[in-house]
Amino acid sequence: MSTLIPCIIAGGSGTRLWPVSREAMPKPFMRLPDGESLLQKTFLRATGLPGVDRLLTVTNREVYFRTMDDYRTLNKGRCQLDFILEPFGRNTAPAVAAAALHVSRLYGDDAQLLILPADHLISDLPAFTQAVQDARALADQGWLVTFGIRPTKAETGFGYIEQGPALAHNGHQVARFVEKPDAATAQSYLDGGLHLWNAGMFCMRADVLLRELSEHAPTVLAAVDTCLSNSATKQGQRELQIELDSDTFALAEDISIDYALMERSQKVAVIPCQLGWSDIGSWQALRELVPADANGNQCNGQTVLYDVSNCYIDSKRLVGAIGLDDLIIIDTPDALLIADGKRSQEVKLIAQELKRQGHDAYRLHRTVTRPWGTYTVLEEGKRFKIKRIVVRPQGSLSLQMHHHRSEHWIVVSGMAQVTNGEREFMLDTNESTFIKPGHTHRLVNPGVIDLVMIEVQSGEYLGEDDIVRFTDIYGRVPAEAAKT
Repeated sequence: MSTLIPCIIAGGSGTRLWPVSREAMPKPFMRLPDGESLLQKTFLRATGLPGVDRLLTVTNREVYFRTMDDYRTLNKGRCQLDFILEPFGRNTAPAVAAAALHVSRLYGDDAQLLILPADHLISDLPAFTQAVQDARALADQGWLVTFGIRPTKAETGFGYIEQGPALAHNGHQVARFVEKPDAATAQSYLDGGLHLWNAGMFCMRADVLLRELSEHAPTVLAAVDTCLSNSATKQGQRELQIELDSDTFALAEDISIDYALMERSQKVAVIPCQLGWSDIGSWQALRELVPADANGNQCNGQTVLYDVSNCYIDSKRLVGAIGLDDLIIIDTPDALLIADGKRSQEVKLIAQELKRQGHDAYRLHRTVTRPWGTYTVLEEGKRFKIKRIVVRPQGSLSLQMHHHRSEHWIVVSGMAQVTNGEREFMLDTNESTFIKPGHTHRLVNPGVIDLVMIEVQSGEYLGEDDIVRFTDIYGRVPAEAAKT
């Protein structure tokens, strides 16, 4: 059988899981109770398939370093890692088209793509492996194969796939795709036995996928082909990066692979399966993974409850509650969510409103991950902001300058190599330096332990976009509006 290239598609911001999932730290990075992220579970599931020694990931440029952090602890050099880095999201059709073109050119027209969302959970790995084997056999016969989950309830939050005539290898031709139904229709689908939940996973040969795209979504394919021709490629020993050109990628239509291709092609098959699957699409879906106590409560963290039932509580702080029923309470260092358990799908409305207001809590957590380490906003007010900065060993902030703010750096632990204007010097624990507006500066950790610093900013404007970046060892573009 031909080469199999799993392709993890990591897009979207998971707004229904706010305040844990945010634009700059989306749902795939959420930690489950066992300590692994959804992205790590997808990585292990994909690379654990027989014969897989290459993995392709299509994700946003901004979360590349966070993605590598999750992969690095699991991969340990055993698998070739290819990345297609998007400057911004354009939905799944351009992402899949880019993956197909890349795989066809590097691994051959007959190579098979296994498209996997980064943020789904599958608990029955043997059933998953068998479903992939069935899908691969159909894909070699020229089918675009999708995976349909046998429904266990009348779910109105998922799209459905209607099964058509039976095919070999436990498959069926797809009769049609169905949008999210109302409750009565969902119940009729459950009772009828012909409809499956659309899991958003696909298996297909690169040449078949490209042929079908050229017929049914030619403008998407052409735009992505042009974009790849204008994009930069970096080749490492066990890693390849393609950074998509933003100007030409913006010309690709913002459309899902379902709408662009799957609902139009006559060559779509489905493998019905039961995988212990969940898309973790809401807090209600996540709470279903956690055992309940005698009162129906599911709690993560310390709680003192009186006359409380059927509540989901996740907090790092002590939570006391009295007289509550069927609430979802999610507490993070900078935001608190309290929601009716029956309305967990509507949490996205809060995230959308925060984005409309331009509020940082839509995009960032109080602790923000960067390729060199993290920073945490400890306190802020008019004309000041205080941060705790942790720089990993051998990590380096970029050489940069701010127009509107000054910064005072104090070393808490470790050793810092500092550039401040024309001077370059070392700072030890309890030493500090003051950086005036307009002065170029850089912070490097030359040691073997974490460098921990306190940064005090002051000025008329303290936004994270007040930065001019000159050089950067991580290859980030100068125009990136983020703290370096």
